[in-house]
Amino acid sequence: MTASPTTGYIAIPDPAANYPTSPDAEFPRCRGDAITGDRYWSKDFAAREWEKMWTRVWHLGGRAAQLEEPGDFITHNFMHQSVVMVRQQDGGIRAFHNVCRHRGNRLVAAAEGGVSGHFTCPYHGWKWAIDGALDWVQDEEDFPQGSPCGKLRLKEVPCETWGGFVFYSFDPNAVPLLEYMHPIPTLLAGRDLAAWKRVVWRTLRVNTNWKFASDNFNEAYHIPAVHPQFEGMIDDHYSTTVFEMYPTGHNRMIEKLQPSSRYPDAQQMKPLWADVLKEWGLDPAAFDGRAQEARVALQQARRKLGPARGHLHFDTLSDAELTDQFHHTCFPNLTLTGTPEGLHVFRTEPDPEDPNWSTFDYWYLAPEVKGQDVPTLYGMRPWAEAEHQAGDFAAYQAEIKQGDFLTQDLDVAVTQQQGLRSLGFDKAYLAEQEARVGRFHEVINDYLEGRR
Repeated sequence: MTASPTTGYIAIPDPAANYPTSPDAEFPRCRGDAITGDRYWSKDFAAREWEKMWTRVWHLGGRAAQLEEPGDFITHNFMHQSVVMVRQQDGGIRAFHNVCRHRGNRLVAAAEGGVSGHFTCPYHGWKWAIDGALDWVQDEEDFPQGSPCGKLRLKEVPCETWGGFVFYSFDPNAVPLLEYMHPIPTLLAGRDLAAWKRVVWRTLRVNTNWKFASDNFNEAYHIPAVHPQFEGMIDDHYSTTVFEMYPTGHNRMIEKLQPSSRYPDAQQMKPLWADVLKEWGLDPAAFDGRAQEARVALQQARRKLGPARGHLHFDTLSDAELTDQFHHTCFPNLTLTGTPEGLHVFRTEPDPEDPNWSTFDYWYLAPEVKGQDVPTLYGMRPWAEAEHQAGDFAAYQAEIKQGDFLTQDLDVAVTQQQGLRSLGFDKAYLAEQEARVGRFHEVINDYLEGRR
């Protein structure tokens, strides 16, 4: 990438210049803030993240589909906090700190469920209505300061939805969710995410700092070493990849579905690419010696054949969205990767005690394909909301004996966390294609230093 001598902004590489980019994209030079190892293991740094950043951003709490009827609720625990989100009688969703204001007992222990009008504290039986009002206490007449009913309410936090996702914020003055997320909802507008189902839902406890995933999904530089199986069908080379940054702190990276331009044989047909083409009625031999040209042919085939095969959602996708991978890294800890088949959702959250540990959530959202009983990508379950599977990464690693892209990424996460404490590492040395990694850390610094 080259910088304009007048604006200081970085131009998109010529091979990707014909790829439409968001009008909100910016390409500023990073300041060059040092990315040192202590950011990943220092308790002092983690405490500053909590105080200055986590209390000011929006958090993904769950899916609106979990809240079908009034009184249905989900809880989300973050650090030492817990928030309960509950469907109201008017159909809206409100969120409250999950604590009884009598003596501080955790109000709801379950991750999700339903109540018939009230949450009842398990300690002294105080009853809180689903709108936060205190309706009943034992021995109401015995309070010298007067009955708490009519005086106390559960402490509410901002709660909004987009795309079937339920978000909340600890900041009572949080900007509206759509303003905070801009332009991600616009970029994903062709996908009816509210109607898509979460067909995979897995939570893993991993011996790594939460920032690993945001670092990882902000670049494609790691793909040849970590995911070599994708060489034949994902073009990870920076010259053909679109990198975008937005003033809100979010980023986007678009990788073309075609053999990687990184290798001299990029125009030779690879088995994995051939299988994709054959699935859509294309003859791989017709593209021998010009394998990358099959990307456009695949778009045309999916456009033509998709609806008849039940992929009705193809009608609302652009040609590029019919093939390519659209990685949206939403500051600070959420990645939404759109593919023709569905949406990969990645969320990492810090351990409340030890910054060397985090929880890694992976969801896969899929649209219903008429005539198919199961998502084609996984083939594991009917078109229904997935059951939550949670555990330790080491156990999951043992279960997935041949490995998958999750284990490949998390294997590296664990070894990097070990290396970040080495006396031989002082700070990251980034390539230009890793500029979004640098930008991510600079946005964190902006929060910590009061600039956001």
